Amino acid sequence: MNFHTPVLVDEVIDYLNIQKGCWYIDATLGGGGHTCLILEKGGKVLGIDQDPQAILEVAKKFNQAIAEKRLILNQGNFANIKKIVNDETISGVLFDLGVSSYQLSSLRGFSFSKDAPLDMRMDPKIGVQAADLINGLYEGELADLFGRLGEEKFAKKVAGKIVEERKLRKIETTKQLADLIISVKHRRVHDKIHPATQVFQALRIAVNDELNNLKIALPQALNVLGKEGRLLVISFHSLEDRIVKNFFRVMEDKGMVKILTKKPITPSENEILSNPRSRSAKLRAVEKI
Repeated sequence: MNFHTPVLVDEVIDYLNIQKGCWYIDATLGGGGHTCLILEKGGKVLGIDQDPQAILEVAKKFNQAIAEKRLILNQGNFANIKKIVNDETISGVLFDLGVSSYQLSSLRGFSFSKDAPLDMRMDPKIGVQAADLINGLYEGELADLFGRLGEEKFAKKVAGKIVEERKLRKIETTKQLADLIISVKHRRVHDKIHPATQVFQALRIAVNDELNNLKIALPQALNVLGKEGRLLVISFHSLEDRIVKNFFRVMEDKGMVKILTKKPITPSENEILSNPRSRSAKLRAVEKI
């Protein structure tokens, strides 16, 4: 099963500055792509993911490393990173905030390319699904959600169309929602992204409380790092990147970190050609002083 093609692989390995026998945290384990490379370089990994299926698949793939105690897996949210880490000195923490290929291809509603229930929960124990928001929020609340978390220019029109449609029938599938959005935002030939992308992004962020979890996790990640430890974050949209950039700047002003990436590192043309989903990736890195 292909969970995820890791992005910016060479750059991640370079900025993590992996030392043999040292511990690193892969805070967004996914399919274990980055973890595999850290292990190959001689590092030890604490892998965290809130998706239980990701933990199961990586456990099968890296059973030897687990047996040798070079890899520890933890199903949980990276917002609890300080509680998850024991007494080990951590030399590097990586957040890859992209949705995994497995999640996009699964029938859990992350993508409009497959008709599936409007779920979008990374952790199935989370109570609220995307369908609950779509069918339960007022029109103004939906418009605010799409505009704020999806930066959707047609937020009010899309919200109005949703409220109009749900008077007739409940909106329960990705195809229903995507078709509604397309009826408001007609797809043009030169559009680089699907018309439903930003609304789906907003719903996924809301269901999983992604931005708040990131804000909570970043100071904890810095706290568990040893001196000269590295903190790396790969973001995929401006809301995440803004949080990371501002946090790094504040920490630098306080004399707690040295920023290693004055501008975010982005994928090469070759990487984008081989993995189109990497096109929006931005890597930022700091070193703890």
